[in-house]
Amino acid sequence: MAAIVFDTGGLVALDRGERAIGALLAAAAVSGVEVVTSTACVAQAWRDPARQARLTRALGGFLERSLDPRAARDCGQLLGRARTSDVIDAAVTLLVENGDTVVTSDPMDIERLLDVAERSARIRAV
Repeated sequence: MAAIVFDTGGLVALDRGERAIGALLAAAAVSGVEVVTSTACVAQAWRDPARQARLTRALGGFLERSLDPRAARDCGQLLGRARTSDVIDAAVTLLVENGDTVVTSDPMDIERLLDVAERSARIRAV
């Protein structure tokens, strides 16, 4: 089953209460779709949990993937092949399986990395 993969921009949109993102998460919960992000994205978005109630609640339902040594090396190789430098975009890209949806504020960079990684996903810009 396809997953929804959030980058930092997606998490920020969620935290800001964008209705479309809330509806997407509600539909995912009803249909049992897995929602995934990188712990690196969480680190970029996480500032003050007392003021980020939406993000705090939502992350309870996310699968957060960390960069282990193998994933870090894979990110570096992907960045080299793509001739880009954003480690977090690479980490998000490597979480994507064919058919997933990526929620991103950086659709052009994610699309490029997906192409280089030979992965196919729907991109939902926020």
